[in-house]
Order: sequence, then C-alpha cells, then structure tokens
Amino acid sequence: MAKIVIKRDGTKESFSSEKIQNSIEIAAKDINLPAERLTEIVKQVSDAVSKFAADKEEIASTEIKTEILRELDQIEPMVSAAWRKYDQEKGHV
Repeated sequence: MAKIVIKRDGTKESFSSEKIQNSIEIAAKDINLPAERLTEIVKQVSDAVSKFAADKEEIASTEIKTEILRELDQIEPMVSAAWRKYDQEKGHV
C-alpha cells in the first residue's frame, strides 16, 4: 500500500484511509443514504483504492481521487455526481 500521498501543491503526507472515508461521507451527506449503505460504499471504495495503490510507494492525491470517483461511478453514481458538483462549485476541477 502506498505510504506517501503527494498532494496537488507537491507536499507529501502519510496515506490516510480516514480521509477517503471522510471525503465520501461529505459527498454523500445530501444524498440521504441509509447509514448501512454508506458504510458499504466506504468499505468497497477503500478496498478498491487500497488494491489500486498496493504496489506503489508514493501516489498522487489526484490518482486517489480518480480511483475513488471511478469506483463511486460504478457502485453509487449519485455520490460521485455530488462529489463532482462540489468540486466544480469550489473550483477544484
């Protein structure tokens, strides 16, 4: 599993699966998903990202985000759409 995440500004920090969970929960907060479903989504996406980053020592935050959104597109498109809308509104595109 990648141990280091390279952020957009070039700084590096330790990988945190909690950040993945928090990001998904923020994106899903207006979707009104049952708590059990949200837990399932977080686990599926976290597992997929972990597998994706398994053979890397470092990974760009943009790669992580792309993989998260790819997974969300497949398992819960409303959450990925909410994430993209938030990014667009905040100018993070």
